[in-house]
Amino acid sequence: MESKCLKALTIHFVSSTDSPEFTHLSWALSRSSVIGLDAEWKPVRAHQSTFPTVSLLQIACRLTRRLADESTQHQDESLVFLLDLLAIPLPSVYELLRGVFVSPDILKLGFKFKQDLVYLSSTFCSQGCDSGFDRVEPFLDITSLYNYIQHKRPGRKIPKETKSLATICEEVLGVSLSKELQCSDWSLRPLTEEQKTYAAADAHCLLEILTVFQVKVIKEGNPFHNVSKLRFSNLNLGLKEIFEEPDSCNRILRTKFCEALEIVRATTTSEFCQRIPTVEGVVSRMSCRNTIPMDNSLLQIVWKYGDKILLKESDRKPKTSKKKGKRQSSMGLINKERRLENMDDWQGPTPWDLSLGGDGCPKFLCDVMVEGLAKHLRCVGIDAAVPYSKKPEARDLIDQAQKEKRVLLTRDAKLLRHEYLIKNQIYRVKSLLKNEQLLEVIETFQLKICEDQLMSRCTKCNGRFIQKPLSTEEAIEAAKGFQVIPNCLFDKNLEFWQCMDCNQLYWEGTQYHNAVQKFIDVCKLNE
Repeated sequence: MESKCLKALTIHFVSSTDSPEFTHLSWALSRSSVIGLDAEWKPVRAHQSTFPTVSLLQIACRLTRRLADESTQHQDESLVFLLDLLAIPLPSVYELLRGVFVSPDILKLGFKFKQDLVYLSSTFCSQGCDSGFDRVEPFLDITSLYNYIQHKRPGRKIPKETKSLATICEEVLGVSLSKELQCSDWSLRPLTEEQKTYAAADAHCLLEILTVFQVKVIKEGNPFHNVSKLRFSNLNLGLKEIFEEPDSCNRILRTKFCEALEIVRATTTSEFCQRIPTVEGVVSRMSCRNTIPMDNSLLQIVWKYGDKILLKESDRKPKTSKKKGKRQSSMGLINKERRLENMDDWQGPTPWDLSLGGDGCPKFLCDVMVEGLAKHLRCVGIDAAVPYSKKPEARDLIDQAQKEKRVLLTRDAKLLRHEYLIKNQIYRVKSLLKNEQLLEVIETFQLKICEDQLMSRCTKCNGRFIQKPLSTEEAIEAAKGFQVIPNCLFDKNLEFWQCMDCNQLYWEGTQYHNAVQKFIDVCKLNE
């Protein structure tokens, strides 16, 4: 996540219950009123007979400000803990996590966290924690907060389809949340620093989005702002007076509820585990730790928007495919796998090969799964197009690649299964990071990259630049109503280059030189 919200973020990797990091986690949980939750596991094939094993649990803690003392006042307000569930004996942290998941003093945040909870429960059950986890409450899904924020904007409607976490972060926080490592193998140890940062960002951004939501609620007027003014003296009103005041009944009920909740908390929050009946009559175990009650503003958000995750018995069983059809023989399946393996590696001439009527210039089509690779290829001077539409069908991708004599680059293994694929038309990129993907494509297709090619294509549209550069005066004229040129460039006697397709202007400033040096290093042009 390349954002300002991670600059001051402290990340603690917890791999043992005897470590200082685990002690710090216990301390932070007892002083947090809000936590963000996320989990990672090794990517698996759909419809398998068992749930995947969760490798990492991320807990982002927002410390309660009013409890800051001399020993903690200089620490970050937000801390992120990465629990290595492959190293920690799971029974040793089971009670702690189960208590946190149901603690009424901690609001839990997540993004589609029910699936994570199902996998977590299965993982802990497999290690001797028989009952696993069956609930998380109080809980807020980030999608609900996003819908509220967007719906309150003039002219905005609640989206019909669920946005990705990266999209929500982009729209709400204005930061880019990279998802390159989402499908990396989280079961491998040690985790890379990039994986740790990625995992921490996924949990921490949940706290940031809640902060935006809280500010928006406060600005629009707190629907409970009169509750604090209602005291016992005010509750002695007669029925006539009560009904004459708008929403007074609701306010009285809410006040009574909050007071009752505080009494329950005062009697149940202690150093000892206690059992109390819940509203549904189910007995739940309280945490064995001291916790701090939420402040009024957070309580009101939980009261109005709070939810919970409850796992049913059917949730604990992996869903298998119910599609009916002819059963393939074992030999047929083996042959199919062999065909896919063969197509996974590049063989034969390329579509731009001169012997096939091509022009000899490498050309690629990058689907949405490797869209970042397209920009990297353009930066080193390689023609790299993207699909015509944002959500193209598989056949549209194949047709575009065939028509423009391009090799389709993708990470989608399903594309390899289409029968109408033309030979030597598609290549599945194996690497996850953009720099590694670039090197993989260069090596696979034996591309020749030289320093003169760097930054010779428009990274925005893949177009070519004009042959002669523009002067500052010409660039200012060309940019009118289209692009803003910073005033600080006017007296630097720079040369400007314009894309012949989209008219975007470029100049050789600090960003240009940094990019050139980056790709010199990535492509090892100095060696």
